[in-house]
Amino acid sequence: MSQQANKNLVARYYDEMWNNWNFALVDKLLAKEISFRGSLGTETHGRTAFCNYMRRVQSAFPDFRNEIEDMIAERNRVFTRLTYTGTHRGEIFGVAPTERKVSYAGAALYRIENGQVAHGWVLGDLTGLLAQLGARVLP
Repeated sequence: MSQQANKNLVARYYDEMWNNWNFALVDKLLAKEISFRGSLGTETHGRTAFCNYMRRVQSAFPDFRNEIEDMIAERNRVFTRLTYTGTHRGEIFGVAPTERKVSYAGAALYRIENGQVAHGWVLGDLTGLLAQLGARVLP
């Protein structure tokens, strides 16, 4: 795939799959054995575990949004700088729902293989997120 095609794939991953909770796209956009580390610090392997991670985020922040701020592609890698937003409506990290609107920064690096995301490593500002939820320490 071209670098532009890889960028388009990652943009679709965020815009169509994550921002719309479109689990039907998982088989199309993600490699069967995807290795993923999410912005909440959770590591997953395989599509089923990835979907479980998405559901965890969805249950805590039903209106969760990923806003791509920057995207750079080189060979089969795509880097994104993001802003995550949502309303805290479900338990996360042991913190009961607060109904607070949150916004935190993140960065992600993806490896593309055969037109699908095969590996994702995401680093989110958990300290900033937890502070917004009123939590003092990581669990």
